[in-house]
Amino acid sequence: MQFREVSICAPYLEVIEEMSAHEFLSFHSSFKPFLNGLTPAEIISKVQLDHAADKQIRNYSSGMKQRIKMAQAFFTETPVVLLDEPCTNLDAEGIALYLQLIRDYTQNRTVVVSSNDITEYEFCEMRIDMNSLK
Repeated sequence: MQFREVSICAPYLEVIEEMSAHEFLSFHSSFKPFLNGLTPAEIISKVQLDHAADKQIRNYSSGMKQRIKMAQAFFTETPVVLLDEPCTNLDAEGIALYLQLIRDYTQNRTVVVSSNDITEYEFCEMRIDMNSLK
């Protein structure tokens, strides 16, 4: 599997904090295209960060940074989406957004969720309990 086939969201994944959300997503799209030809502005709107689109990411709250990481993972055109504790730093509104993104943008894609919180993986058809593999 090549890097172009996988997108990832993890709480400790680094983003370029000197960039704005718009700059960051534009830069990212030079490596991997977005789903359905979506633009960075449309993606920013879908993750509800219109009000901060031109602010440097360094000035975002941890929840806002997690939304940018989700945007990068969900809207990149890849067949595999890896999500490591995707709701870390998200409030109730952010968790609702995560679940909506799962419903709307993961059809016909393999989604792997690593989490101890059932809210983050309740939708999964197949589960592997690492504790049962001893």
